[in-house]
Amino acid sequence: MSVMIIGDKTAGLSAFVLTVETGSFSAASKLLGTTPSAVSKSVARLEQRLGAKLFRRSTRSLTLTVEGTAYYERTVPLLRGLEDAEEVVRSASAARGTLRVTMPSELGRILMGALTTDFLRVHPEIRLEVGWADRPVELIREGYDLALRAGAPIDSELNLRTLGELPMVLVASPEYLSEIGRPVSIEQLGRANHLRYILGGRPFLIQFLDGETIEPEGRLDLDSGFALRAAALNGFGVAYLLRCAVEADIRAGRLEVVLPSRPLKRVPLHFLHAFGRTPPLRARLFMDFVAEQIKPYLHGQ
Repeated sequence: MSVMIIGDKTAGLSAFVLTVETGSFSAASKLLGTTPSAVSKSVARLEQRLGAKLFRRSTRSLTLTVEGTAYYERTVPLLRGLEDAEEVVRSASAARGTLRVTMPSELGRILMGALTTDFLRVHPEIRLEVGWADRPVELIREGYDLALRAGAPIDSELNLRTLGELPMVLVASPEYLSEIGRPVSIEQLGRANHLRYILGGRPFLIQFLDGETIEPEGRLDLDSGFALRAAALNGFGVAYLLRCAVEADIRAGRLEVVLPSRPLKRVPLHFLHAFGRTPPLRARLFMDFVAEQIKPYLHGQ
């Protein structure tokens, strides 16, 4: 098969795949650095060449046809394979390209210094787009390459790289604990005002190492670890957080550990991606760097 024929057959594939993964011509065009009209025309030419409709178009939605779904499932591995083939011949010093990453706000706060002072300086051809989001981001639909997540994985179709387990901790300000009295039992803990982390419309349960679980009660619900920490520092109640997010506050006396006699269950920390078995070099370098940076926090109390 000639190179010309291969080139003809791959024309429009990137536009088609990115449209599927982002959900619109507009979002795909931003990733491709072109216009929505150009992406739409590229997909239309692909449909004409294939002799099949890949999308059902309306003024409000863009959905795959049966043929489009089958074509997508077969073409994605091919495009990933082309990316991997290019990465194989590159050395770490030549790693390049854009990497879109999502991570929890508190882990972002911890990692941002090293990412800007070390990682990006060592790899000047890599461009990072980092989103801080504590909610479970839809990796493919929202156009991210990697997701750093704390908690049990829920995306079974994505590839998983586990980094370890992070300790959790219950904390409150010394002023708040002086006001209510320091809890010495789970019953007393339950009567405190809790700063509740909301996930999927429900408060995140406090899980103890021995298997006991309690649902916190409180007057302030938040969807961000950054906000939970701020509210705890302001003396408004007890927060259930990653230990690494408040370690400096504990050491400085700004926050105290609540009920330290009852160890808490740790949460797994992992990367999720849809690259396949061999992620591109820029992704592997990023995951390796974060794994090294986060290692000291995996062995906390």
